[in-house]
Amino acid sequence: MAAEELTLQSHIQHHLTNAKMCSTENGIAFNKACSEAGFWTWHIDTLAWSIGLGILFLFIFRRAAKRANTGVPGKFQCFIEMIVDFVSDNVRDTFHGKSKLIAPLALTIFVWIFLMNLMDLIPVDFLPALAGWTGETFFGVPSHDVYMKIVPTTDINMTAALALGVFLLMIGYGIRMKGIGGFIKELTLHPFSSNNTFVQILLIPFNLLLETIALVAKPFSLALRLFGNLYAGELIFILIGAIGLLQLPLHFVWAVFHILVIVLQAFVFMMLTIVYLSMASSESH
Repeated sequence: MAAEELTLQSHIQHHLTNAKMCSTENGIAFNKACSEAGFWTWHIDTLAWSIGLGILFLFIFRRAAKRANTGVPGKFQCFIEMIVDFVSDNVRDTFHGKSKLIAPLALTIFVWIFLMNLMDLIPVDFLPALAGWTGETFFGVPSHDVYMKIVPTTDINMTAALALGVFLLMIGYGIRMKGIGGFIKELTLHPFSSNNTFVQILLIPFNLLLETIALVAKPFSLALRLFGNLYAGELIFILIGAIGLLQLPLHFVWAVFHILVIVLQAFVFMMLTIVYLSMASSESH
C-alpha cells in the first residue's frame, strides 16, 4: 500500500512539475539542478507552449484577415468573424472610454487564454510521456527526470505575468486620463474625505492604504482565479488518469464539463480586464 501511495504521489508530482532552466556556477542547468537557483529559474515548458500558442493565434487570425472579402464568407471566416464580433460587442458595452487598444487587447486575451486552457483537454500522459521517451532515447536523460507541463495557465508565473500586464495598463490608463496629480488624488482623497483641510490630511494614509489594497487586489484576483481553476482541473485529470481502466469514461465526462471552465475562465479574464481598464480611464472616481 505504501509503495502504491508513493507511486501515485510521485506520478502526480511529476505531472505538476515544470521543466526548468537556470544558470549555475557550472553553466546552464536543468530541472533538479535548479532546485536552489531561486527566483531566476525559467519554466521553459510554460514559455514554449505560451509563445507557440500565441504564434498560432496570430497565424490563424492573420490568415482569416488575408482571406476576408466582400463575398460570401466560408465557414472558417464566419467562425473568426463570430469571435471578433462577440469580443467587439462586449468591449462596446463595457468600456466607456475611447481607445483603439482595448478591442485588440480583449481579443488577444480571450483567444490566447482560451488556447492555453484548451491544452488541458489533451490526455495528461501523452505529451509528457513523449517528452520522456525523447529525452531518454536521444539525450540519455532518464524519463523520470524529464518534465513537461503543457497547460501554461496551470503555472502561477504565467497567470501572474498576464495579471501584471493588466495592472500596468490600469496604471497607465489612469495616469493618461487623469494626469499624475489626478491619479495621486484618487489614491489619497478617496474614499474618505472632509472639508476640513487638517482632517483630510489625517485621512490620507487611510485612503492610500485602502485604495492601494483595492488596486493591487484586482490583478492579484485575476491571476489566482485563472490559475486556481485550471490547476484544479488539471489535477482532476491526473487523478482520473491514475485509476486504470475506468479513466476513459470519467475522462470524457470531466472533459465535457471542463470545456465550460476553459471558455468561461478566458471570458472572465477578458471581461474583468475591460472593466478594470474602463474604471481606470474614467474621469470620475
